[in-house]
Amino acid sequence: MPHIPLPAHLPGITGLLEYRRDTAEPIRALTQLILRGESSLTFAERELIASLVSHRNECRFCSAAHSAVTDLLLGESDTCELVRQDYESAPVSEKMKALLHIAALTQKSGLHVTDSAIERAKNAGATDLEIHDTVLIAALFCFYNKYVDGLATDFPADPVYFRELGERIAVGYGRRPEGYEEK
Repeated sequence: MPHIPLPAHLPGITGLLEYRRDTAEPIRALTQLILRGESSLTFAERELIASLVSHRNECRFCSAAHSAVTDLLLGESDTCELVRQDYESAPVSEKMKALLHIAALTQKSGLHVTDSAIERAKNAGATDLEIHDTVLIAALFCFYNKYVDGLATDFPADPVYFRELGERIAVGYGRRPEGYEEK
């Protein structure tokens, strides 16, 4: 049960963003820019970072949501699960493994990101902007995970919810124009 009154039909982050639309606007704008804006990292790669961080933070809602969107963007469900279990042996590029390592270090603490982790990513072909964005995505999802879990948001019982949410956020992170009224 949430710690504050949230709409029962809006589990997870959606209920929180509707609760404070004034704070939701810049949060959504930053998320849209970082996860859907121009980048040499694909949408799926950026979502994979979000999924890994959320999984490591044990945030069930964000982990399920971003795994669903990653699976949708990749067109399969094995890679995301393999990355969450052990990104070093997952079927992703060496550059992506190095970036996921930086994300995992950031998830623990920004102070855990080492020169050797950065050098590994650069040696694997990562640009400074990709390294920057990886740390920013990881930090953003630590924020989201703490926000969702810190207010004990509801977790949907129906797994179809996450498939539908994945389809919605694959397109973007803006507020639905029609709003979120209960149907």
